[in-house]
Amino acid sequence: MHQHSVKCYKYIVGTKKILVVDDEPDIVELVSYNLKKEGFEVVAAFDGEEALGKIKSQTFDFVILDLMLPGIQGMELCRILRNDPKTKNIPIIMLTAKGEEIDRILGLEIGADDYMAKPFSPRELVARVNAVSRRAVEKPAEERTIKLGNLVINKETYTVSKNDIPLSLSMTEFRLLLYLTERRGKVFSRDQLLDAAWKDEAFVEPRTVDVHIRRMRAQIEDDPANPQYIKTRRGIGYFVDSAV
Repeated sequence: MHQHSVKCYKYIVGTKKILVVDDEPDIVELVSYNLKKEGFEVVAAFDGEEALGKIKSQTFDFVILDLMLPGIQGMELCRILRNDPKTKNIPIIMLTAKGEEIDRILGLEIGADDYMAKPFSPRELVARVNAVSRRAVEKPAEERTIKLGNLVINKETYTVSKNDIPLSLSMTEFRLLLYLTERRGKVFSRDQLLDAAWKDEAFVEPRTVDVHIRRMRAQIEDDPANPQYIKTRRGIGYFVDSAV
């Protein structure tokens, strides 16, 4: 496992509002307490329907989402959020007792930005929230858009369109695509991409990069099996062809 040191940062632009969705009151209380200590505003929901209702009636900057919920399951709720233009860019951390690799991969493929298995360290959870929040608000100072074939990457709105049709990339996927595009022709290993997209704030497995790349290709490529944009250098890593 590729492990970065965990650091706790208070990184708040205004007061960020976080929705914590879990059917275990003790977990909700523990997570809420630690987030409130960092200055976040926290709203709780104990099942999928309640969470969806609050998301529709309120605006949130972040969602911490349990996988196993009564009613609407966490995976389905994540899918709903990612398919709605109003919520597709909200950062999501999956929080679940199911720690098997297949569950982690599935959560990431659906669009979660990060994944934590119970039992978890509240301090690490806060660090991950701060890390994902930082990635979501950092703004490059260069030009507003980059064109990559029939893709347009907008660095101010953090959106990607293909043939003028908006795509539903997560914030982490956006950062990976932007990083590779701005360095066309250079091949990056999984560890290098982890350092670039996840910085040094969280524990992340190299396999996570593969999941995000695969999910990106499914949206940006006409033929994901024969990618035009994000290519693989076998045994080394990924790159964007400088000829595109």
